[in-house]
Amino acid sequence: MDKSTSSRYAESGVDIDKANDFVSNIQPLVAATFKRGVLTDIGGFGGLFALGSDRFKDPVLVSSTDGVGTKLQIAKKCNKHDTIGIDLVAMCVNDIIVSGARPLFFLDYFSMSKLDLEIATDVVKGIAGGCKISDCSLIGGETAEMPGLYQPGDYDLAGFVVGIAEREKIIDGSEIKVGDKLVALASSGLHSNGFSLVRKICFEEMGLDVDNYIDELGCTLGEELLKPTLIYTQPLLNLIKNFNVRGVVHITGGGFIDNIPRILPNGCKALVNTDSWPIPAVFEFLRVNGKISMAEMWRTFNCGIGMIAVIDAKQVEEVVQQLEALGETPYVIGDIAARNTDESSIEMVS
Repeated sequence: MDKSTSSRYAESGVDIDKANDFVSNIQPLVAATFKRGVLTDIGGFGGLFALGSDRFKDPVLVSSTDGVGTKLQIAKKCNKHDTIGIDLVAMCVNDIIVSGARPLFFLDYFSMSKLDLEIATDVVKGIAGGCKISDCSLIGGETAEMPGLYQPGDYDLAGFVVGIAEREKIIDGSEIKVGDKLVALASSGLHSNGFSLVRKICFEEMGLDVDNYIDELGCTLGEELLKPTLIYTQPLLNLIKNFNVRGVVHITGGGFIDNIPRILPNGCKALVNTDSWPIPAVFEFLRVNGKISMAEMWRTFNCGIGMIAVIDAKQVEEVVQQLEALGETPYVIGDIAARNTDESSIEMVS
């Protein structure tokens, strides 16, 4: 068929030929993420992945979906789109690693008003990079042009990950006991939560721009806000393999207050010592300039902690040593204590 037959569709804002060019451009990026189990190349109607579950007696698939929220607006303001895909992968795989699941494959949904090949390719570079970090294959996705729904230059992302775990080794918090310790892994900064508030404070109230250098941050505002979300797959899988990890918490939307209680059994509460780790400068910058109470900070932002593992107190010293050997920055930030029925399941103490 003559490509000119699609010209009326292109006039309406959807360019099929450009979409095909995009698939060709990203093919080597995607192929570089493939590992054993991938049965199809990109471009088909569905991605095929063979479980190869001979290593598992009773395998369970673990899945999650997420996006990166209005951090996308920061990428647009900075005209830098090659790391936002890392955030997308991180927000998904960090949610399944808390169960002890090993990521298998990833899919993305990328929608915009009009396809910009350079921006779209940069986004997929980030997604592929995140998949490599988490040892996850990018086996498919969807690219959608929707003129009239999105403003020119805007785009949105969603990610979908599937992992695998041994049923009897799934971590669900049920084994958490009074006396266990909270061992935390440092975040890289804001990660991908709270950006609606961040943008209100920085751009609306303070009148800043992404190019403004912020002395207390030691970089431009845009550089700080675009720091990619850390991916914790490898350090946590190593920890789970070698130690009795009784629970894992991803400090994501809802911060400490809403996320830690999600894994605690009845009769247990978490005592978090807020003086036990250094809170990165960006959080103090936002707290002071946004006039935010600490109660709201703990419920909105990660405040320097990306993951928390609940560990048998006898193994804490070895756990910290292993995490440091893996290049992580761990902190022992609290304990599990007994909780009465009328008590909160989390206390932030200093």
